[in-house]
Amino acid sequence: MEPIFIAGVGMTPFGRHLALSVQDLTRQAVQAALQDAGCALDQLQAAYFANATQGHMEGQHMVRGQLALRAMGVQGIPIINVENACASASTALHLAVQQVQAGSCDIVLAVGAEKMVSEDKARMFAAFDGAWDVHDTAASQARLLAMGQGVMPPEGSQSGRPYSVFMDIYAAMGRMHMREFGSTQRQFAAVAAKNHAHSVHNPLAQFREAFSVAQVLAAPPISYPLTLPMCSPVSDGAAAAVVCNAAGLKRLSGEARRAVRVLGCVLQTGSERDATDLENHLVRKAAQRLYEQAGVAPQDVGVAEVHDATAIGEVLQSELLGLVPMGQGGLAAERGETAIGGRIPINPSGGLESKGHPIGATGLGQVFELVTQLRGEAGPRQVAGARIALAENGGGLAGVEEAVACLTLLGM
Repeated sequence: MEPIFIAGVGMTPFGRHLALSVQDLTRQAVQAALQDAGCALDQLQAAYFANATQGHMEGQHMVRGQLALRAMGVQGIPIINVENACASASTALHLAVQQVQAGSCDIVLAVGAEKMVSEDKARMFAAFDGAWDVHDTAASQARLLAMGQGVMPPEGSQSGRPYSVFMDIYAAMGRMHMREFGSTQRQFAAVAAKNHAHSVHNPLAQFREAFSVAQVLAAPPISYPLTLPMCSPVSDGAAAAVVCNAAGLKRLSGEARRAVRVLGCVLQTGSERDATDLENHLVRKAAQRLYEQAGVAPQDVGVAEVHDATAIGEVLQSELLGLVPMGQGGLAAERGETAIGGRIPINPSGGLESKGHPIGATGLGQVFELVTQLRGEAGPRQVAGARIALAENGGGLAGVEEAVACLTLLGM
């Protein structure tokens, strides 16, 4: 298969950007990616624009990408809108890679942008309500929350403040993990403490304050076993990547040696299964496909960015990806194995918990971090010697798992 490259990446700071529009954020990320790649606007042959909530938040439907990109001068080329829950941006990248592989384009843009922060908190949290079956919400919620049966939340461990119902579902997954594998709240706190420590050195992260495990445990509760620092915030932001083949790379003015190879990219949807049948989890299946596609094994991965919408998410994904043994994700974090300098560093960016989670941009935010790591340009958060990097980005809910997951493997 013809080699495919990411020639340039760009990303805005993630956080609260009340004064910026989707167009503003898109422009910042795309201009940074084009400059990084040495790519002129008129060299782009197609663009994939990812966004999940602008329709809900602003009433802008149908032509979001055409409008956001036209505002900065990208016009006259195919522009495809991508909405795939929290996996929207990684799906945009997946489609860009496929188009270049198909030979119809040499240089394609993938960009994700999201503006979610609002003074209207009810509207803001309602943005997540469409990420599962709206025709069967009561049954879906009951099925998902049932995963946590057998572990009784302590008194006072539930927040009285508004938050996304997805936090209750992640909490139920965490309690299932505690029941099945003996993991502890302290281990989940170790994941959060590790990620917040990583984000101190990420100038684009929403939060840059370190927390000890004890501080994470003592923080305001959300839904047992989750406390506030274990959960991703609501965020604004954008990220972009320029994807090309060898012919396209030659036409760019950027340094070819900084281009990162796309070793594999897999998109997977879920299927019916029992909640405890993790061997048939969609991420497990996607990882098997990805490793086979790329001809590598989990132990070859030197650094990973995984979808830690909560600390529980990182524990589960690290296991499903084969980076740690099943049931030992929390223990690995507690031992320091997943910290920078450990056996398999996970979320050196700070992850969604502290870097932020503008859901239509998140997957490309992960790719931005991994490209930076593989180039050796991450500064104080650099993972030494990483040559192969893995991104896992999931979205929505269907049955007892995510509705979709996109996995990307990168290498130098």
